[in-house]
Amino acid sequence: MAGKSNKSKAKRAAQSSAPNSTASAPQSDAPAPDNGAANDAVEAAVPETNEVPPPAPVAAESESQEASNDEQPKQGELHLYPVSVKTQSGGKMELQLNPGDSVMDIRQFLLDAPETCYFTCYELLLRTKDGETHHLEDYNEISEVADITTGGCSLEMIPAVYDDRSIRAHVHRARDLLSLSTLHSSLSTTLALKHDAAAAANKAQNPGDKPNVPELDSPGFMKDVPASLDKLINSSSEEIKCVESIVFSSFNPPPSHRRLVGDLIYLDVVTLEGNKYCITGTTKAFYVNSSSGSILDPKPSKSGFETATLIGLLQKLSSKFKKAFREVMEKKASAHPFENVQSLLPPHSWLRPFPVPDHQRDAARAEEALTISYGSELIGMQRDWNEELQSCREFPHSTPQERILRDRALYKVSSDFVDAALNGAIGVISRCIPPINPTDPECLHMYVHNNIFFSFAVDADIEQLSKKRLSNDLSVTEKVSSSEKVPCQDKTCGGEHNAELNSCNEAPPIESEQATYASANNDLKGTKLYQEADVSGLYNLAMAIIDYRGHRVVAQSVLPGILQGDKSDALLYGSVDNGKKICWNEDFHAKVLEAAKLLHIKEHVVIDASENVFKLAAPVECKGIVGSDNRHYLLDLMRVTPRDANYTGPESRFCVLRPELITSFCQAEALEKSKCNTKTAEATDIVSDPSDVSVATSKTGDELIHGDENGASTTEKTVTEKQNATADSAAAEISKLCNEISFNPNVFTDFKLGGTEEEISSDEENVKKVSSYLVDVVLPKFIEDLCTLEVSPMDGQTLTEALHSHGVNVRYIGRIANGVKHLPHLWDLCLNEITVRSAKHVLKNILRDIEDHDIGAAVSHFFNCFFGNVAAGKASTNNLHAKNQKKDQSITKKSQGRGKGKASAKKTLSSYMMVDSNMLWSEIQEFAKAKYEFELTDLSRTTVKKVHVLRNLCQKVGISVAARKYDFDATSPFDATDVLDLRPVVKHSVPVCSEAKNLIEMGKLQLAEGMLSESYTFFSEAFSILQQVTGPMHREVSNCCRYLAMVLYHAGDVAGAIMQQHKELIINERCLGLDHPDTAHSYGNMALFYHGLNQTELALQNMGRALLLLGLSSGPDHPDVAATFINVAMMYQDMGKMDTALRYLQDALKKNERLLGPEHIQTAVCYHALAIACNSMGLFKLSQQHEKKTYDILVKQLGEDDPRTKDSQTWIKTFEMREDQKTAQKQKGLAATAANTQKAIDLLKARPDLIQAFKDAAAAERSNAAVLGEAQPRGRGFDERAARAAAEVRKKAAAKGLLVRPHSGVQVPPQIAQLINPGTAESSKKSGENGEAKVEEKKGTSENGKTANVAPAGLGAGLTSLDRKKQKAKK
Repeated sequence: MAGKSNKSKAKRAAQSSAPNSTASAPQSDAPAPDNGAANDAVEAAVPETNEVPPPAPVAAESESQEASNDEQPKQGELHLYPVSVKTQSGGKMELQLNPGDSVMDIRQFLLDAPETCYFTCYELLLRTKDGETHHLEDYNEISEVADITTGGCSLEMIPAVYDDRSIRAHVHRARDLLSLSTLHSSLSTTLALKHDAAAAANKAQNPGDKPNVPELDSPGFMKDVPASLDKLINSSSEEIKCVESIVFSSFNPPPSHRRLVGDLIYLDVVTLEGNKYCITGTTKAFYVNSSSGSILDPKPSKSGFETATLIGLLQKLSSKFKKAFREVMEKKASAHPFENVQSLLPPHSWLRPFPVPDHQRDAARAEEALTISYGSELIGMQRDWNEELQSCREFPHSTPQERILRDRALYKVSSDFVDAALNGAIGVISRCIPPINPTDPECLHMYVHNNIFFSFAVDADIEQLSKKRLSNDLSVTEKVSSSEKVPCQDKTCGGEHNAELNSCNEAPPIESEQATYASANNDLKGTKLYQEADVSGLYNLAMAIIDYRGHRVVAQSVLPGILQGDKSDALLYGSVDNGKKICWNEDFHAKVLEAAKLLHIKEHVVIDASENVFKLAAPVECKGIVGSDNRHYLLDLMRVTPRDANYTGPESRFCVLRPELITSFCQAEALEKSKCNTKTAEATDIVSDPSDVSVATSKTGDELIHGDENGASTTEKTVTEKQNATADSAAAEISKLCNEISFNPNVFTDFKLGGTEEEISSDEENVKKVSSYLVDVVLPKFIEDLCTLEVSPMDGQTLTEALHSHGVNVRYIGRIANGVKHLPHLWDLCLNEITVRSAKHVLKNILRDIEDHDIGAAVSHFFNCFFGNVAAGKASTNNLHAKNQKKDQSITKKSQGRGKGKASAKKTLSSYMMVDSNMLWSEIQEFAKAKYEFELTDLSRTTVKKVHVLRNLCQKVGISVAARKYDFDATSPFDATDVLDLRPVVKHSVPVCSEAKNLIEMGKLQLAEGMLSESYTFFSEAFSILQQVTGPMHREVSNCCRYLAMVLYHAGDVAGAIMQQHKELIINERCLGLDHPDTAHSYGNMALFYHGLNQTELALQNMGRALLLLGLSSGPDHPDVAATFINVAMMYQDMGKMDTALRYLQDALKKNERLLGPEHIQTAVCYHALAIACNSMGLFKLSQQHEKKTYDILVKQLGEDDPRTKDSQTWIKTFEMREDQKTAQKQKGLAATAANTQKAIDLLKARPDLIQAFKDAAAAERSNAAVLGEAQPRGRGFDERAARAAAEVRKKAAAKGLLVRPHSGVQVPPQIAQLINPGTAESSKKSGENGEAKVEEKKGTSENGKTANVAPAGLGAGLTSLDRKKQKAKK
């Protein structure tokens, strides 16, 4: 019965996670963000802005997409049926339910509905059309009770009886409803609402006028990114006050005689009118009692109001409350549904508002803070995390619906565990939770809180590599390191092997160091791999790693029975003493071997110290234990993948290869073997590019799956059965060969291996081969992808994710940096990432050694040493106060100590307060050289003086700073008051919804091939599954929304694309952070979609936000910024603001030429954009020249046969044709002018009196020649200053590429002028020719773009002069 009960508990937890909105997303196992997608959208938008010679075939895809709606529903799609609900207040409403929904789901739906959101204590009755009535239990599914598919079913909410717990939950729910703090308004929503309001106001005032679109602040603000920090933080929603205060009364708890009549709680309420009420909460209702003063009078007041809910009572007591509550509910209802959904693990915000907002009194907040539980339940039994997790894994998963229920249960339990572990770790590090072994030395302390086991991992890197420690500190540190082996092993065995473990303390420090940062990371990765392998009968513990205050805490669910009595005989597999004694069990080995086949682990022979031989299929130091629940648990999975043969030596024991690399290598090897074994041409053509083997093989498999699901598609009908059979057998052969490749994880270790010498050398050779594959194939390919912008990381986080997704460890980042030296933005990115990672270790070491009251001063001093220039022996001014208190604090340290094995290793305050910039940078350089094999030069001290480096460091350590402008050129840019918070950073093993992830990958393949209908189907199925598994606030949901938006946009449904893009934006802001690069790209895509609807002003506002975020995450010098500039230019171009458009294009061209080089494809995109801009201005010759540069670059990079090269050639021909048409029209106009001139000459010869009249008029107006300028022929007395000014104006206009006439007035033909004034005609002819020659010469130099200090071709001298002015201003 216990097992069944626990399973139902896990199921209940899973069902309570039902999404309360209309969308959701798959699990984010930190995949590399598809930054290329935004770039593809950018490039695609360039030719679409104006005329595009080759039109894109979109209509057919749109029709096929509509046709797909008629297809049968796919797996995961919901069938909804209407069910009427009679509410507790007597009203009627309707819910759309699925038979698989649980009663907890229905309760969540009712909690979200405005009509029933404040009812929390009720029971549900289900009435069928047959007249039957069913009482619904919370843990039932509707289908278990009645069949709602037949229709006619109804629900009724029946008031239930309150108890102590439920009435407190009701009060908390009421407080939440009255606050807008749970509403997370996105800036994109705010922009859209403001734009609609402004447009409506403008339309009312000026019905016929077009709105004037203001110009963006950028690219000006890109020059001063630090000043833009305050723009990042969204202004929080203004609170609508409903009541002055609702607090628990000091009459609590109710006296015993009142408990006997049902009193549960007393509340003191002050309304907006100023009236004070004491409210009694009973088992059935809330009412106002007659208490006044300090004596309880439990009798109901004269008003006699009594309601089942607190909010219902307040609505009767206060009219102002009723009005304000209605406003709060309306505001929440007007927000996007996703903005009301809570995020399970919100990201750390590194910026806080500046100046710091006033801290106001809040009695409710104070009550919650004083009852802090560090993640445990205050009332009732604590959750058994391990039992919940393993029960969820045992759920049936044979059908799609069962898999969805199981995945949802696992996701919910795992997320709750991570949240509880986070709070518990804070309590452990803050010394608020006592250890379970207080009599042991502090360095051996372990903790159990809320059924979670906590142990410490020490950052051994900084202590082994730093050579500048004092000798006594160093000796103590090494002592601590050697003893820290115990918590790591105890964390899994719970103290059952204390005798063996304590004997390890005598081992050398490096050899016995098991609890390092690296081992904790590897253990988490290994746990994830076994969870994904999902072998029946083999279990892993829930696990999370929390970094806080310089400490790393490993949190795990408690192994059943490990804390009760001696369970030393429970170890059945592996070793607890580094291979001296190895345990082995046949049943356990069979389960481990099944997982090993999926993880490419070879079954191999090892020998223990007693010369006993064992066959293992896992690393020697793993531990297979049977818990008291008779489940087989596998722990300490620090080396599931083999050791990296490129890193040898005792200090590199935990340098293992990444699982992504193993997968990629196995696919490549399988493909090579398949090519060798297969003789048919069809098999050899499955994958054409060995370097892209991973994508190619997955593509083949996806096509086969897609073929199974859409067997009636016309494409497959055209393929012969023989070809299908060949492809099927080839894919099966590759998969089989891939699974046969395996590695021995224990080679290149100190463990004694069995078997023949040939077997051992063969195993070592396999590991060397995959290590060489990493260096010789993967790294060059990754560097090539970086150079071609196929992979375009924006900041340290996205760079790390890109490295991991390609199977590259971060320790290779030094080699990456050396490979991208020729690209400034990548060089700076790698350089800064190495610097920040090295600085992080130094800072964490400082944070471990200081007391609570020194954190702000120590962090700000570290920042000043890192970003500023603190001289030797001088502490920064903001730390003088802390320095003066050194003596008192040293005394405090001696008596108190921090624990965690560091008490005797405390540094005096001056040891870190007196550190200067040179000392810090010396330590950073030494760490970078040892850890990343990279020489940091003194130049790196200058490159870090940027906001995005500060952002990177704050995010890695969990620091929040004030959002103000920092002067990085100052000696001490930071003050102690700038450090506002320090939060934990967590790594976890929350499981992945693999089914949805596979659907997304298949949809991406279909989208890449232009099959919009099929891709839309895949993305919709994934979205539907994720909606039920994770809820909407998840990173993979945002990926789904992004791809759905792209599909809809290309299919012509721009409005639908905007809806999906808005969802992605909200999710990215909530799950990734306001300034994450993916959030920036979301704003950029949203701007393109708004521009597609001709809402250019709103589009430009979103573009401005995108540029701000890009500037904060990567700095202004990045190709993605240049691509965004091109999009902004195209928007201004469509508005007719050519000067602004050309300025953005000029900046984009300069960035790309500086960052990528003059022959990069992105530079060609800039030239193409310039050609389009010149084309719209009628400068077809310039367009032709720019497009010719585009063509030359594309021919060199892609070849003449590439479609993009051919498109460019088409553009050149188009511009040539238009130039010819323009020339022909001009010649035709000249011929007509000559004919008219001859007629005028003939007329004047026939009328001599007219000639005399013209002469008189010319003589009379010579004095006004200055006003007319060059409108008249030049003769004696002509104002030369006016002529020069007019000529200069004309030259500038011509240089800008504007169409100007050579004269401002009507030009008199020279034949007529000669008749009127023969003396001046000749000089006029000469000077006119000279003037035209100057203009043509100027135009020629402008067109060719060869003039010194002139802007890029076609942009004009005016912009260059602006740039020169900017440079002068800087000087």
